[in-house]
Parts: sequence; structure tokens; C-alpha cells
Amino acid sequence: MTILSAACGLAAITSVHAFAPPSSPGLSSMSSPAAASASTSTQLYIIGPMIRKMREKEDKKNMPMAAPDEAKVEAPGLRVGRDAWKWPPVWPYDSTFFKRQAELDASKNNANPLANPMQMMGGVTEGENGDSGGDEVLFDSMAYWKKNGEVKTELDERVAEKITNHYSFYLRDGMTVLELGAAENSYLPPDLKLNKHVGVGAVQSQMDSNPSITSSMIVDLNNVIDDEGVDSQEFAALCDEGFDAVIMANTIDFLNHPREVFKSSWRALKPGGIMIVPFLAKDAYVDKFEEAFTKQWRDMSDDQHMWVCGSFFQFSAGEGWEGLKGFDISPFDARKEEDGNVLSKLQGGDSDKPCGAFVVQAQKKSMAEGVDDADSVEEFIKSRLWMMPSLEDRDKKLVAPRLARAYDALDSQDQDRMVQHFDSLPKIYASLIKMDQFAFTFSMQAQLAADLLGDPDFVGNDLQVNNMKMGLGLRKPSAEFWAPVGKLTAAMAPEDKVNLLSYIVPRFGSGDASQDETLEAFVSGLKPTFAVIRSKCPAMDESDVQLLGSELLASEVLKPGRSTREEFAVWLGALNE
Repeated sequence: MTILSAACGLAAITSVHAFAPPSSPGLSSMSSPAAASASTSTQLYIIGPMIRKMREKEDKKNMPMAAPDEAKVEAPGLRVGRDAWKWPPVWPYDSTFFKRQAELDASKNNANPLANPMQMMGGVTEGENGDSGGDEVLFDSMAYWKKNGEVKTELDERVAEKITNHYSFYLRDGMTVLELGAAENSYLPPDLKLNKHVGVGAVQSQMDSNPSITSSMIVDLNNVIDDEGVDSQEFAALCDEGFDAVIMANTIDFLNHPREVFKSSWRALKPGGIMIVPFLAKDAYVDKFEEAFTKQWRDMSDDQHMWVCGSFFQFSAGEGWEGLKGFDISPFDARKEEDGNVLSKLQGGDSDKPCGAFVVQAQKKSMAEGVDDADSVEEFIKSRLWMMPSLEDRDKKLVAPRLARAYDALDSQDQDRMVQHFDSLPKIYASLIKMDQFAFTFSMQAQLAADLLGDPDFVGNDLQVNNMKMGLGLRKPSAEFWAPVGKLTAAMAPEDKVNLLSYIVPRFGSGDASQDETLEAFVSGLKPTFAVIRSKCPAMDESDVQLLGSELLASEVLKPGRSTREEFAVWLGALNE
């Protein structure tokens, strides 16, 4: 699994504070002052420049990736500014990245030794019923937290104060706050007077002992609907109320499905609302909750955790979040992550120092309510795609400008209809992602999706989607239509086939008998149409013959009441080269 920071070509930021001068233990036991002086000089000659170089290197890594003007208006500790984040085009993590060690060990033990090698290379091993080779062992997070309900997090006072101070910079009196992963302490400023503070956690007794919480509910944040959000009707209803802020401290290290949790958090916020996600260094409470840590938390460094947390914002609602920022709010004397370098050994132990602390946060962007002018069309459409399931960020960026052009070409009535059918996009892309990306590029996929949505007759019903799949070769083509169409248009370029497909598919599923007759006229008229064009244009390439013939036939015959096949044949026969 390639870590996010490496996938984006980013060097990890290292959380290192100023170094204390090295001590020289044991010098007092030397046999003579001269020997001590010589030894000290030798050590300084060797170690001094080395420490100086290491300090310079660490200081360079520790430079904030944020503009000075941006840092002036934010809370202390800004490390990654809004313009510094870079992301891969798609969700970069596989399913093992958010599993516990017990689950990973069980998967290894349950691996099927007789699995088909080719299936294993493809990443999926299927049994006779399409099941994976072994029974998946799930970590029951709710049972775990109930069993450990009496175990307290007990943050160092210096760390807790840093979190409290950060909250105080962004939270105001009268706000409504939703806290995810709520327990016995919220670390809120003691003088903050919230209008409402709802805690969502795993252990009721912990939330009951939290003086800040005004109401609470038990929700399993690891129980989700894939690519949509947390699977709880009660929680969904709570999110509909709209909150000024969502806070989620020391929780991302335990989430199996962080993208879905961040999607639900986006829904829970009012436009302009802020989500603040503090987390501690990876070794902060490893002695208490290590069993519940996911692989990403165990395997990645603290600096990488900041980028991974940022990616949860990006891949949950994309541009629906704005002002994404990362902070290092560690106390000045916080212990550094153990990396085994020479300098850390020279400095001695860090057992009495507080752990590091970090925050990643962003605000919910207001969704465009309508189209004011031609320049606002694409922004309006982009906002409708923020939370769209099945579409990767790459797909959204490709399809949005194409949808905007299709929208512009429609009259106002058809524009409203097109927006109403945006919910068909996930069904379209659920099929498109199965296509060979080299033969059927992502740009071609986006163009097909936009052309379908831009057709007034496309409503995204099952019959239309099934016919799209047959046209793409994802299902066995129907003998009466798609098989002959595919055979007769085999020489056409892929881009031209996409255009033809986008024009044919909306003609299905209308329930109109006259529309069904036009489909029959089209498929039966292809062969004679091509024959006439070949006779009139003998020098024309076969691909152009099929392109010209299919487009002429489709434009005249596929619209009920426009031309019958016989009328089209007469018209075509009268054409001159």
C-alpha cells in the first residue's frame, strides 16, 4: 500500500522542536583533566557539526507549508495551509488500511491455499457462490469500547490545554456542536456557552459523566453504508438538524470507514460550519487501546497522519470542503516520535515529556442554489457532485465541465429535468468503472455520462441502464438489437461509438410503442444504409461509412414522427456524392 504522502510526491513533515544542547555524561569519571579536555574536544569536533547539520535538516523539514498572511489569521501552530495539499486522483487506500491487527491476522489464517492464482493476482478470490475465500473476522468495536468503558484517556494537562486553546479560537458562544467519538471529556473552554452540544459515542456512562454534553446517543461509527455515510437513521435525523461545528478528537485512529464518517459530518454541518479533528501522537495511549488501532495508525508516522486525515476531507466531499488546514499544536517540550536516529539517542529519554498533538480542519462550502449566469453553470453542477457516490474525484473533475456544456445547450425546462436526473450518475459510473480504462478512457466515460444526462429522454431507469451495459459489452447483447448493431458498426472509432451509444440508449424505456418501432427501424436499416453509402462513395473508408450512415439514420429514424425507414431510404437514395 503506497502511503498518501508518497503517492502525491510530498515529503513528510517532521514534527521536531528546538534541540537541547547535548550532554556529555561520564566525563567526570575520566582519569585526568587533560584526558577529559582531549576527549571533550574530540567529541565536540565529531558530534558538534553532526548535530548542527541534523538541526538544520530538521528545521528545514519543520518549516510551515503555509503563507505568513494565512498564519496570521489562524490559530497558532499552522503547518499546512489551504493551498499546500496535493492528492492522487482516486481514493488511494485498500480495505486492509483500516483494519485492526486481529482482522489482518485472521485474514492470513483464513486464506484459501487452493485459490486460483489468476484470481489472486486480480486481488479477489471467489468461492463457488462468489464469496471471498475465507470468512471475514470483524472487530466488534462497540463490544470493545463497552468492555473498556472504565478506561480513561487521561491526557497530559499540557496537551489538553493545547486542544482547548485551539477550540477557543474557532468556537463561539451560542453555537450548536456535534461531537463524534464523545467520551468523558470534550476539552472545550470552560467559559464557552454553547446553545447545544450533542455527544455521539460508544459508551453511555462516559458521555453521562461529561459536563459539557447536553444530550447524547449511542452510534457505531464503524457501521456504514458504503460511499454514503454512517448507517443509523437516528444519527441521520440528527445530522439533518444542522450544526455550527463538528468536533472529533482522538477518534480517527479507530475508524474502519473514515470517508463515510466524514460524509455524514459534512451533511451535519450548516453551510460555513467547521469540522475540527484533533488527534495525538501515535504512541499517546498505545498501552491502553492498541488493540483498536487500525493499520494506518500503526504503520504511519504522526506527520503522515496529518496528510491522511486531510485526505478524509478531500475524498468525502471534495470541493464541498474549503479552507482545509493542518496544525501542529504540540506543547513546546513534547517528545518526538521515536525514529532511532543518533540525535534522539544523544538527547536521552522523553518519558516525562507530553505527547505531540495535531489538528486538521475544514469548513463546509455553501452549495450553489441556482444558475445566475453562464459563468456559474459549472460551479452549480460541481456542487451537485460533491457528495455523489461511485464517482472518484477524478471523474467529478472530468464530467463537470461536460455536464455544464450539455446544460447550456438545453432550454430551461430540460435543464430542470437534467438536474433532477443527476442521481442517475452513480448508476452510470457503477458500470463505467468496470470498463478497460485504456480502451475506454476516463474522458470518454465522462463524455458518455454527460451526453446521456443531457438527453431529454434519459431518465436513468433500469431498462436504459441495462441497455447501456449491453452497448458497452458489460452484458450479453440482445440478439434483436445490440448484437447486430455491434457487428455492423465494428469499424467505427471508439469515440464515435460512444456518441452513437449516447443517442440510442435514451430511446429505450419510454413505454411508447412508436419509440419501440423506431428502434426496430434503426437496426434493420443499418445494413442497407451502409450499402447505399458505399455505392455512392466507393473511396470512403469503412469506418467513415459506418459513422456517416449510423448518424444519418439515427437522426432521422430514431425520433418518432420524424421519418419512417422507407422515407429515409428514398431521401438517402436521392443524395449525390
